[in-house]
Amino acid sequence: MLVHELIFILLVVLAGAAGGIGIHLWDRSSQESHRISLLIQEMQQTRGDLYRQMKELFDAYFLADSEARQEYDSYTVSIERHFQQLDQLATGEEEHAAIHELRQSYGEFVQETIAIFDQRLLFSTEALQKKLNSDLEAGIFQRYEKVTARTERLLYLKQSELQQRQDEVKRTAIVLLVIPMLLAIVLLFFSRYYLKRAIVQPIQQILRATSELSAGQLEHKVPETGAAELATLANAINHLAEELARSQEALVRTEKQAAQGLLVPMLAHNIRNPLASIRATAQVANSPELDEEVRESLQAIMSTVDRLERWTGSLLAYLHPLKPQPSDTTIEKVINGALEPLQLRLRERSMQLNLEIQNKNSPMFTDEHLLEQALYNLILNAVEAAPVESELNVRAKVIDPVVYMEILDRGPGMPFIPDPHTLSPGPSTKRFGTGLGIPFAFKVCEALHGHIRFGNREGGGTVIELELPRNYNPD
Repeated sequence: MLVHELIFILLVVLAGAAGGIGIHLWDRSSQESHRISLLIQEMQQTRGDLYRQMKELFDAYFLADSEARQEYDSYTVSIERHFQQLDQLATGEEEHAAIHELRQSYGEFVQETIAIFDQRLLFSTEALQKKLNSDLEAGIFQRYEKVTARTERLLYLKQSELQQRQDEVKRTAIVLLVIPMLLAIVLLFFSRYYLKRAIVQPIQQILRATSELSAGQLEHKVPETGAAELATLANAINHLAEELARSQEALVRTEKQAAQGLLVPMLAHNIRNPLASIRATAQVANSPELDEEVRESLQAIMSTVDRLERWTGSLLAYLHPLKPQPSDTTIEKVINGALEPLQLRLRERSMQLNLEIQNKNSPMFTDEHLLEQALYNLILNAVEAAPVESELNVRAKVIDPVVYMEILDRGPGMPFIPDPHTLSPGPSTKRFGTGLGIPFAFKVCEALHGHIRFGNREGGGTVIELELPRNYNPD
C-alpha cells in the first residue's frame, strides 16, 4: 500500500511537472514570438515613415510644398522613436548590431537629405534631379533597404527557429503528458493485481480458514501472505487454531482421565478385595509340611497377586491429580532418595552405578517426594532394561536457574519415542512392568514445570534427560 501511494504521488508530481514545464516553455515561446513580431512591425513602420519622409522631400522641390520641411521633421522624430523602440525590443548582440547598422544607414539618409534642403539654391534643376533620383534613391536609400532586408531575414530566421522550438516544446509536452498517462495505466493494472494478490486472495483464504476451523478442521493453516495487516491476521488465526487444537487435546485428555478416574477406583476396589482374599488364603495354606511343588505354586499365586496389586496401585497413583508440595532440599538428597530402594536390585543384577553430581549441596525448592518417585521409576526402567553386570550412569548439575539430570544405561535402546499425553507411552520390554513408570514421570515433570527427553546412547543404550527449574513456582 505504501508503494502504491508513493507511485500515485509520483504520478501526480510528474503530471504537475509536465504541465508546469509545458506552460513555462509555451509562455516563453509566445513571448519571444510576440517580441519578434513587434520588431518586424516596428521595422515596417520605420520603413513606411522613411518612404513618407522621402516623399516630403520630393514634394518640397517638385511641388513647391511649403509645409514639406515641417512634415519631414515630424517623420524624423517618429522614425527616431521607432529606433528607440527597436533598441528596447532587441536582445542579443546580433539583433543590436543589425539595429545599429540600420540606424547608421538612416543617419546617412537624414544627413544627405538635410544637406539638400540647406543647399537647394546651389543646385540646378538637372543637378537636383540627379541628386534626388540617382545619388539619394539609388545610393543611400538602396543601402538602407539592403540593411533592412538583412535585419528582416535575421528576424524571420529567428522566427523560424522559434517555430521549430515551439514544435519541439509541443512534442515534449505531449511526451511529458503521455508518460504519466502510461504510468497511470500501468499503475491501474498493478493495483488490480496487487489488490487481488495482497487483499482479495488473502481475505478469501481467511474466510475459507474460518469455515474450515468452524467445521473442526483445526489443522488447516492460513497462508501468511498479502498485506502486512492481513498477514498478521492470518498469523493470529493460525495461532488461535493451534491453541484450540491444544485445548481440544487437553480437553479430550482430561475427559479420558476423568472417565478413567471414575472407572479405575471402582475396578481397583472390586479387584483388590478378591486379590487380598486369594493372597491371604495362599499365605495361610503355605505350610512347611506341604511338598515343594505345592509350595512353589502357592508362592507363584502370591507373586501374581502382588504384581496385580502393584499395577492397580500405580494406576491409581497416575490418575490421581498431582498437587506439588514444594520444600527446601538438594539435588543429592533427591537422587539418593530415589536410589536407596534400588540398591538391592542393583546388587542382584551385579550392575555398577556411576553417580556424578556437581554442586551437590546446591539448594532446590521443589516437591522432593514426587521427584523421587519419578526418578525411581525411570532408574528402575533403566535397571530392568539393561543387561546383567552392565554399567548405569546417573549425572546431575546446576546451571542457574535450571537443574539438569541424565540417566544412561546400556540396554537395547528406545524402540519408540514416548508420548507424554497418553496412558500407554509405548510397548513395554519388561516382563513384570505396569507400563506406567514413564507416563508418571511425564506427569510429575509437567506438574513441576520441567521437561523429559528420550534418546539413544552412542554404543547402545538409552539416554534420559531431565530439565527442571531449580525453584518451583506454582504460577
